[in-house]
Amino acid sequence: MWAHLVQKSASVSRHHAGSALRGLFHLIYPPACAHCHVRVASHHALCAQCWGDMRLIDKPYCPVLGLPFAHDPGEGMVSPQAIAHPPVFDRLRSVALHEGVARHLVHDLKYRDRVDLAPMMAGWMLRAASVEIAACDAIVCVPLHRMRIFRRMFNQSAELARHVARQSGKPFFAEVLLRRKRTQQQVGLTANQRSLNVRGAFGVPAGLEDLVFGKRLVLVDDVYTTGATVSAATTALKKAGAQDVTVLTFARALAGPI
Repeated sequence: MWAHLVQKSASVSRHHAGSALRGLFHLIYPPACAHCHVRVASHHALCAQCWGDMRLIDKPYCPVLGLPFAHDPGEGMVSPQAIAHPPVFDRLRSVALHEGVARHLVHDLKYRDRVDLAPMMAGWMLRAASVEIAACDAIVCVPLHRMRIFRRMFNQSAELARHVARQSGKPFFAEVLLRRKRTQQQVGLTANQRSLNVRGAFGVPAGLEDLVFGKRLVLVDDVYTTGATVSAATTALKKAGAQDVTVLTFARALAGPI
């Protein structure tokens, strides 16, 4: 009995100590909007104004390419783009259009080392692909070449994937995709140049094929533009025997609804 009381007392003490530390942290670093930095109720959140400025991708959308429809065409209807140019991946899901606040969040994570944004962004990605993540065997990410990792010190896609895996309880296979070629940066390239740039750039390392073969995978990247990078990565995964690949990005470029 005494041992139980001592244990309970210690647990209560730890709880109060943790609450005190959290209170001190909030006092020193008051919660602020992750984009505009105005005061908000909790950390890792957006203010109402910034949240309202996000163009979230909600249904109805193409079940293959995730393109938002201007009007609901009915159950099972796919976009003309998906019919004319079927992707190598099985489906694409994204949180928001790559503009405004969403674009700034991606750039802050990628170029300003705001890795603190990754848990929040991953939480939205988890909701955007909840069905696909629930059905998958593992989370993987688009890798960077080792020289780019050396310069940047982290891979933004890996940060997002790690937090998606942590929040969903799915395993994160961080090493199953390797970037074999040191490719040119995709920014500023045409769609055809992007495709040529990353062709054959990815592969599954020898000895890790069993982690891919027959598996349903969710491939995480920060932004979907032309699809060249995730298509090349998916090709490598499918070549190694992946059964199904869902591409999941935080943002995607889009000319307009269809």
